Amino acid sequence: MIQEKKPITVIGVPMDLGAGRRGVDMGPSAIRYAMLKEKLVQLGFEVEDVGNLHVPTPEAYQVVDPKLKYLEEIASVCETLGKTVSEAVERGRFPLVLGGDHSIAIGTIAGAAKHRERLGLIWFDAHGDLNTGETTPSGNIHGMPLAVSLGYGHPALVNCLGFTPKVLPENVVLIGIRDLDEGERNLIRQLGIRVFTMHDIDRMGMGAVMEEALSIVTRGTDGVHLSLDLDGLDPKDAPGVGTPVEGGLTYRESHLAMEMLAEANVLTSAEFVEVNPILDNGNRTAKVAVALIESAFGKQVL
Repeated sequence: MIQEKKPITVIGVPMDLGAGRRGVDMGPSAIRYAMLKEKLVQLGFEVEDVGNLHVPTPEAYQVVDPKLKYLEEIASVCETLGKTVSEAVERGRFPLVLGGDHSIAIGTIAGAAKHRERLGLIWFDAHGDLNTGETTPSGNIHGMPLAVSLGYGHPALVNCLGFTPKVLPENVVLIGIRDLDEGERNLIRQLGIRVFTMHDIDRMGMGAVMEEALSIVTRGTDGVHLSLDLDGLDPKDAPGVGTPVEGGLTYRESHLAMEMLAEANVLTSAEFVEVNPILDNGNRTAKVAVALIESAFGKQVL
């Protein structure tokens, strides 16, 4: 459990500049509408919601570099987000960030890592998010935040909050992966990052995967950040995401992972990203996000 019931600060980041489809900017509102604050209060937490950071709309800006779309705007938002997360940590609070597309992880992880000697990172996702401007097939920066956090990518992103890298490869675990680009595969091999693909989860079971994952992210670290992309789940359970990939984590596998994180009592920050209400069915994906957040914060069946 997060036994001491650390007070929570909710930060919304309605970012869709990093994604290829519109709508994910409404993710924070959808998650709030699914009773996020009320459910956390029911679990005994003190919760403040500082609202949404300002994010420019794509229509107001030109794409300067097709390999790094909206680079300056995303870098600016992530810098502000990093400072906001850092301030929450300084006040002794748990930063819970709601996306928005996954490019926001650049800022969240920067703000969290600023206060840690060594930060562990659990990355739930269908994708590796390990592209750079050189390897990206799309130019969408939401496919780059993990590479950036490891110190690979454009200086405007890598140097968020003025230091790099934010995390080390040996303290990072990816879970639920089933769609990688060639450049991402190469970087994973080069850095020796532990990746649990869906094949691994099918063979080992989520319980064994999480035990190994927890041992990696807690080895020599003084905090663990959770970055959860809702497209890590199977589209049958989480249809409202921008880049769905068949054959993902089940609802129960995802809950078990969150429950084991809560039991380990290691989380120091978290973000839940890529909820796209336009592509959803009755706000189902946002409700799934809230249920997973509850489990991560210690909700149990019995």
